[in-house]
Amino acid sequence: MKIPRRFLPSLATLSAFEAAARTGSVTAAAEYLNLTQSAVSRQIKLLESQLEVPLFWRERQTIRLTDAGRAYAREIRESLEHIGAASMNLRANPSGGVLNLAVMPTFGKNWLVPRLPKFLNLNPDIKLNLVTQSAPFDFRKKSVDAALHYGTKDWAEAQSAFLSNDVVLPYCNHELMKKYSFKEPKDVRKAPLLHLKSRPDGWEQWLTNNDVEADHVRGMLFDELATAAAAAVAGLGVALLPTFLFEEELKRSSLVCAIDRPMQTNGGYYLFWPTDRAEFPPLVAFRQWLVDEMRG
Repeated sequence: MKIPRRFLPSLATLSAFEAAARTGSVTAAAEYLNLTQSAVSRQIKLLESQLEVPLFWRERQTIRLTDAGRAYAREIRESLEHIGAASMNLRANPSGGVLNLAVMPTFGKNWLVPRLPKFLNLNPDIKLNLVTQSAPFDFRKKSVDAALHYGTKDWAEAQSAFLSNDVVLPYCNHELMKKYSFKEPKDVRKAPLLHLKSRPDGWEQWLTNNDVEADHVRGMLFDELATAAAAAVAGLGVALLPTFLFEEELKRSSLVCAIDRPMQTNGGYYLFWPTDRAEFPPLVAFRQWLVDEMRG
């Protein structure tokens, strides 16, 4: 859909408005933009005239955003940040081989980053930028080309590649193992159980699958796998963790399997990307490498 010209203000007017909205001062905006106060005022008035909406209340020598101006500033700021990020990426790699990837913190730190040298050696012309992100978001408002995510394949206006099922086991430290002498699945009910927001009913499912009463399962709640694993290492309880993300802890024996009863959760690991980035060469290369690497 072609947007009418009157709804596409110039970058100069938008920059002047955003700076004044952020600083609450025409003087401060002028200093930030290296312009005169009158130039900034003219740009803002031009924008208001073009939009036919007042953006500021003017009281003597001060300005104050209108409700409409406050909402508009929030959206314009996101758009300007997006343009700035795109410009920085282009300058960093003029060939256009920049891939901006959102990744789950634990997955990124424990699994992806240690393997990235292999990908970058195979693709020396690609520059990879990583940002951590745990929850789904709107690709239209984030300057990323793809996202690694745990959950289901349902993500609005995005395509996906399945990477792996999520298989978890109960892990704890040696002291807790010795204290409770876990022999059967029902024995874990004696110990504190650690829970994850991304798998809120994980323990209920594991207990039910192993024919153990699953009512009133309580314990500490964590929003990241890494912190839940750290709590298990510290002896705070037993955590249901995916083995492939904690290989180092298992090698060091800081984590041990309490009961060897694996469970496949309802979620899985996926790579998501917006439809309009499907054929972006750096993404195509990373997607193929990632799928091959995950499948070993």
